[in-house]
Amino acid sequence: MAGIEKAYLEPEKGSKIPCMFNPTELVISKSTKWNQPKVARKDAPDQEYQQGESGKLTIKLTLDTTDSGKSVTTHTDNLMNLMKATVPDQKAKVDRPPWVRFRWGRTHSFKSIVQSVDITFNYFASDGTPLRASLTLTLVQFEDEGKWPLQNPTSGTPELHTLHTVKSGETLDRISYQHYGDPALWRNIARVNQIIDPLDLTTGSMLRIPDQEAVSNAG
Repeated sequence: MAGIEKAYLEPEKGSKIPCMFNPTELVISKSTKWNQPKVARKDAPDQEYQQGESGKLTIKLTLDTTDSGKSVTTHTDNLMNLMKATVPDQKAKVDRPPWVRFRWGRTHSFKSIVQSVDITFNYFASDGTPLRASLTLTLVQFEDEGKWPLQNPTSGTPELHTLHTVKSGETLDRISYQHYGDPALWRNIARVNQIIDPLDLTTGSMLRIPDQEAVSNAG
């Protein structure tokens, strides 16, 4: 029988940080920003799309060192250190914290920065040494990679998607060429988004673009 895959964090710099126990909960959130213009004598004004917001992944973990008797802070400190500014940012000419990816077997998240770490120490040795901690780790999307968590191309989960915002004058075949290098694959985009007329796209709307590997396998 295959062994149990252990989750870990893969930082931009340094060694991976293993999770002592696999997460008990993963929460993914994504939002968009809309503008509500003031319109006189209108009960519900039309919303105007502004932009997409960064995705967020919240992970709940348990850390425990009761078997060794050593302080669990060794492990919590590794996570807290991910928020230290140690990577030079050439654009901003300042140091910034490293980005990380959450990985669990063949599943992985987008590039993220650690927005927050909330730790509750809930078991102690007789001398006060903390031996167990419950932890909530919040990761926020670092850059627009065109990927959406969680990625797992060989599982039975729903197809992976890239998000594409339609620009003025774009058609499905052009979008297909941009993402796949082949305009003939536009039907995959139409199918996922339930589009009947490939020439009738709304500027500013968001399309789901099926993962290229999934499209190739389907073909």
